[in-house]
Amino acid sequence: MGSIDEAGGMRKGHLVLVPYPAQGHVTPFLKLGKLLHSYGFHITFVNTEFNHNRLLSSRGPSALDGLPGFRFETIPDGLPPSDESKTQDVPALCDSTTKNCLAPFRELLLSLNDSSASSNVPPVTCVVTDGVMSFAIDAAKEFGIPDVLFWTPSACGFMAYLHYHELIARGLVPFKDESDMTDEFLSTTIDWIPALKNMRLKDIPSFIRTTNKDDIMLNFFVRETRRASMASAIILNTFDDLERPVLDAMAKMLPPIYTIGPICLLSRHIPPNSPLASMGSSLWKEDTSCLEWLEGKDPGSVVLVSFGSITTMTNDQLIEFAWGLANSNISFLWVVRPDLVEGESGLIPEEFFTETEKRGLLASWCNQETVLMHPSIGGFLTHCGWNSTLESISSGVPTLCWPFFAEQQTNCRYLCTEWGMGMEIDNNVKRKEVEEIIRELMGGEKGKEMRRRASEWKERAFSATMKPGGNSFLNFDRVVKEVLLPKKSK
Repeated sequence: MGSIDEAGGMRKGHLVLVPYPAQGHVTPFLKLGKLLHSYGFHITFVNTEFNHNRLLSSRGPSALDGLPGFRFETIPDGLPPSDESKTQDVPALCDSTTKNCLAPFRELLLSLNDSSASSNVPPVTCVVTDGVMSFAIDAAKEFGIPDVLFWTPSACGFMAYLHYHELIARGLVPFKDESDMTDEFLSTTIDWIPALKNMRLKDIPSFIRTTNKDDIMLNFFVRETRRASMASAIILNTFDDLERPVLDAMAKMLPPIYTIGPICLLSRHIPPNSPLASMGSSLWKEDTSCLEWLEGKDPGSVVLVSFGSITTMTNDQLIEFAWGLANSNISFLWVVRPDLVEGESGLIPEEFFTETEKRGLLASWCNQETVLMHPSIGGFLTHCGWNSTLESISSGVPTLCWPFFAEQQTNCRYLCTEWGMGMEIDNNVKRKEVEEIIRELMGGEKGKEMRRRASEWKERAFSATMKPGGNSFLNFDRVVKEVLLPKKSK
C-alpha cells in the first residue's frame, strides 16, 4: 500500500465518494475511502442527510468529525422525514435519488472547488460514485472531472443486472400475470447470459418479479446499468479467482474493471492504531457483549444468524427460525434488528428463551465482520448480501442461505452450486428444515465438505488482498495510478 508524509501538506488529489444510502453500500464505500486516504488522497465522503443523522445517533456526535484530509458532507435525498431507526423504503429511495440528488450534488462540487482556493485542500480531482448513484457522473462531467463507478454487488449479480434489458426484450420480464410467480416458471433455465452458469429465472436479481412494465426497481436497474459505460473505470468488490469467468465476459462490455476485494480484507492494511481504524459505518448501535459471550464457546461450535440491514420477515417466519434453532441443540448468536419483522415487533415465545438460555444469545446488532472472525463461529445463516458473503468467505465460514431480495438470490446460487460452501433454506421456512440443515452444517458430511471449501476460498481471498503480489492488492495500486491520480501526478 502507498503511504504519505502527513507533514507534506497538500495531498495527492481530492476524491469525492458517493455511496447509495443503505448500510450494505456505505460499509464498503467507507472502507474504500479509508484506504484511499491512507494512500494520500483528500477524501470527501457524501452521505445523505438521513444517513448522516443515523450515523450520529448510532456512533455519537463526534463520529463524523473526520480527521485531517477526510471530511463528511451531506446532500438531501428528496424524501419526506421518516423513522431514523429503520432503513428507508428502497423503491422510493431509488426513485428519489435519481430525480432529486443531481442539483444538490452539483452545488456541493461547486462549493468544494470554491473553498479549495482558501484552504489547504486540493480541488476535486475525481468523483467515485456508487453504481446506482449515477447522477454523480452527470455532475462530474459538467465540471470536467474524471468519474469512477464502484458497483458494490457481486460480479455475477452485476452481470445479471446488466441483462435486465435483454430479459425484457425476450418477453420474460415483466411477468405476464401472478401465475408466473410460481416455482415452476421461476425454474425456467437462463443459459444465455455470458459466463453465468446453472442459472434459473429465480436466480436472477429479484426485481424482475413484477407484472408491471413501469415497476420502479426494474426500470431503475435498466437505466443504471446502461449508464455504466459512461464511467472512466469501474471498481468491483470481488477477487479474480472467485468470479473470473464473469469478470472476463464483463471486460468485453464495460470500461476498465478493477477488482479490489474482498475490501474487508484489503482494508486491514490500514494500521490498527491509525485514527482511520476507529472510523465506523454502522447505522445501528453495536452490541459488543456478544463477543464476550463467544469467548466461552468451543471452536466452531456456534452458528451466527443475521439477515443484514434490510431483510424483513413475518412473525410466523421468525417463530419458525426460532424453533428450528432451538430444536437443533446447536449454540447460536442471533442478530434480531428492531425492524426485522414486517410492521410489528417480533414476538418470540418465552418458551424459546427458556429452552435456549444456556446456548443462545440474541443481539440487536453487532460488528458482523469481527464476529465471523471469532474462532467459535462454525456456520453462518445469512441473507446472502454481498458484504456478508465476502465476510463469510474471508473468515472461512460456510453458509446457510435464505436470500431476501436483489442479487442475494444470485449470490445464494453461486454459494451453493459454484463455490460449494452453501446450502439453501426454502423461502417458505419451516422449523424442521431449519433444524435439520443446521445439524448437517455443523456435524454432517456435507457440512464438513462445505467447511473445507470455505477454508480454500479464505486462503484465496487472503492471497488476493494481503500478499504484495495478490491480484486485488495490485489492482488497487493500478486503479490509483491509472485512474484516480490527477494526470500531472501520474
